[in-house]
Parts: sequence; C-alpha cells; structure tokens
Amino acid sequence: MIGLIGKKIGMSQIYSENGVLSPATAIEVGPCAIVQIKSGDGKDGYNALKLGFMESDKLNKPQRGIFKKQGLSGMKVMREFRVENVGDYKEGDVLKADVFQKGDNVVVRGVTKGRGFAGVIKRHKFKGGDDTHGCRANRIPGSVGASSDPSRISKGKKMPGHYGVANLTVKGLEVLLVDAEKNVIFVKGAVPGSRNGIVYVIKQQ
Repeated sequence: MIGLIGKKIGMSQIYSENGVLSPATAIEVGPCAIVQIKSGDGKDGYNALKLGFMESDKLNKPQRGIFKKQGLSGMKVMREFRVENVGDYKEGDVLKADVFQKGDNVVVRGVTKGRGFAGVIKRHKFKGGDDTHGCRANRIPGSVGASSDPSRISKGKKMPGHYGVANLTVKGLEVLLVDAEKNVIFVKGAVPGSRNGIVYVIKQQ
C-alpha cells in the first residue's frame, strides 16, 4: 500500500478516450524523500516508509538531526506509509508521481474545509420546522433534553457547533492521468480540503 504525500491543486475536467467527461482533482504528489525505513524484523514490528514532503527550514534541533543523518533538506510534512517489502527501498531515495499509473485505484485522506459555527440544518442536515401555521422554530434544533430525569442533555446529542476541519477518507478514486514531469496526478471526483491543502494518496491493492 505505497502512498505519497501531496498537495491539492484544484478541480478540472478530463475527457476519456470514449469521449466521456469526468470531474477530476489535480494533486501534486511528491517528490517525497524516504526519511526512515521501519522493518518488521527489527524493534518496530512492522514495515513502513517515513516520507517527507515540502522543503522547509523552520525545524527544531531534533528534526534537523533526522534529516541531516540522511543528507536531506528539512521537510515540512512527514508521514508513514505501510509497505509489504522494505527491501525495495533505501533511505534517501526520492519517490515521485510515477509511483501511480493511469487506472490505479487510490485512497485519498485529507482535512475538510472549516466552515465555522453552524446550526443543525447545515451541520447535521436537520429538516427544519414548517414555514407556515405560525411555526417559529424554522431552524432551531427543538427539544434537546428531558426535564426531571435525567435533567440533562444526553451525551452525543446533535447540536449547533463547529463545522468542518475533520479528517476525511475517500476510497476508490480512479487515477485518470499521470504527469510524471510535473509530479501531478488527476483523480476522478473530489477530494477533501481546500486548494494547497495537504492530502495523503495511497494506492489500493
């Protein structure tokens, strides 16, 4: 399940060879340097690659030491990706968009857009009250708790509050196009987050 760290560029449209128009999201994936290799044979207990993305000099001393050990520039984002066999890789290698091919199915993980404070209709898709017959409860949540027993609002009750900025995973997205020179892939459909938001793209087996 090799994957790469990427940055959402934006949405576009792509025609297939049959002339079918599909919505597509452009993602800049990589270059991602292998910062560390974890092996199931050692103390880690599992096979994984720790990748770095987006060069940055705003690092603390321990972080600088990690990259200096591998002779790499400092990276802003680091993430582990599980792999079956770590023998195919070595620390310091750089993975690019050619990890993916047209037709691959991928999983994309990201953080949704923040929408601030929202009511129950927008946040939880409540129906709302009637717009006639003197109803004054058009957008309010209505009754939220019991009176004498238990005299409190039940835990987990759907209420107004902060909406968005949540981790979201979208599965089964098809890779429509791979531009290896620019390290950009186009996946069918939408992915979470705003433009320039960090996403994690993982190839499905």
